[in-house]
Amino acid sequence: METVILVLMLVVIFMTWLKLTFLKMWQIIVVAVICSLFIGLSWSYAIQQSRNEISEWLGNQRLMLDTSVLLTIEVFWQMAYCMLSGKLLYGETVSRRTIWIYRILRFFPGLLIFPVLFYLQIQVMYQISGVDFAIVSWSLALIVFVAVIGGSYLLKWFLPQKGLRLEVLFLSSSLVLILGIVTTVNGTTSFKGTEPIEWNALLAFCVFAFFCAVIGYFKFQIRKSKWN
Repeated sequence: METVILVLMLVVIFMTWLKLTFLKMWQIIVVAVICSLFIGLSWSYAIQQSRNEISEWLGNQRLMLDTSVLLTIEVFWQMAYCMLSGKLLYGETVSRRTIWIYRILRFFPGLLIFPVLFYLQIQVMYQISGVDFAIVSWSLALIVFVAVIGGSYLLKWFLPQKGLRLEVLFLSSSLVLILGIVTTVNGTTSFKGTEPIEWNALLAFCVFAFFCAVIGYFKFQIRKSKWN
């Protein structure tokens, strides 16, 4: 179950990057600054947490159920944005109210990234010992600032078609919803803090997924060139 939660966090990071590709440069910078400040200002609270406490949180049935509800709400929020963007992208006539709703959905990058950043911060602090926690947190905040901007622009370069990015965002949201249900089966979780992560299997899955994505991308480009 620990592997499932780790994959869920990776998908959340990918989905956040993908959502930022629809924003302007200054908006991406604002989101990057917010994420960086969140890490830099929360270090005093992060050092009070331990790995055992995190395991207890993940094993808390009520907490995991509440988290699953929030996760579901945000996923439907992102899916609604994808559907409204699709209507506008393909020239469908919509009302002014729908356009305002689309703008609100567009400027909302998501809240799931903050628990992921907090978890990452705690793990980095435990891995780097003997260094001032404030220095570690603000250094990580700088890395996150660069990663948020760089990751979003890298995805936009790799997936230049807006329609394709909308489809990938919709599928990523569906995957987050499924993984959220898996981790909270009827409000319970079978998380085990001592269960080892199969890093080789996880790495193989990531490589296979990236390989399939590259094949699909170039296949799409070849078909697009033939159509033109």
